[in-house]
Amino acid sequence: MTIRKPQPRFERRFYLGISFAFLALVFWTFARTFYLKGFFATPALSPLLDIHGVVMSGWVLLLVVQSSLIAAHRVRWHRRLGVFGVGWAVLVVILGSVTTVHAAGREVRGHTAQAAEFVTVMGLDLLQMVFFACFVGAAVWWRRRPDYHKRLMLLTIACLLPDALARLPGNFITDPLILLGMNGCVLACVGVDTWRHRRLHPAFGWGGAVFLGAFNLALPLMATRGWVTFASRWLS
Repeated sequence: MTIRKPQPRFERRFYLGISFAFLALVFWTFARTFYLKGFFATPALSPLLDIHGVVMSGWVLLLVVQSSLIAAHRVRWHRRLGVFGVGWAVLVVILGSVTTVHAAGREVRGHTAQAAEFVTVMGLDLLQMVFFACFVGAAVWWRRRPDYHKRLMLLTIACLLPDALARLPGNFITDPLILLGMNGCVLACVGVDTWRHRRLHPAFGWGGAVFLGAFNLALPLMATRGWVTFASRWLS
């Protein structure tokens, strides 16, 4: 039996398409509160949130540019820009962690009705940052192995996906639906890749399994009274 090998053109379009789709989703879900807030008369953001938004947006744009460079066969430029990308990834982790801890601490110290919800979100956001750092670090380690590198970088999108899904319009968006959407997106990407290659790549097999397993366990755990009480005391 002859095993059909994936066409390089499909590979390039696949990763490029995912990066552009994520860019479109981020712009759509954050347009009202960040990108186009001047047109919607939404409240002004704090300097910390503005910086956070710029850093996160920069990472999404960087993913699009890097995918575009590979699609255009500009591998040398891709590698050179990757050095800059490592530093930007550090900023993503720092700003992502500081912003969510600051927001949860403000609510806890203010004894607001949303304090427990913010504490739960903080726990999940910090877990996202841990996985993001691990995936970027592993992608850098395997930078000479494109098959590993590109799949690990795709998983960094999954780490940021819940924040965009949480801001989809409509009051029906709940934590289980956000988790379902993230699971579906990751499994769809892994499924397409596996079908094209006729095997599950280890980067998706181990990375995807640990990531999805951790988040599916963390969502109910971070909502428990034990976690909320522990984290609230730490933030007080």
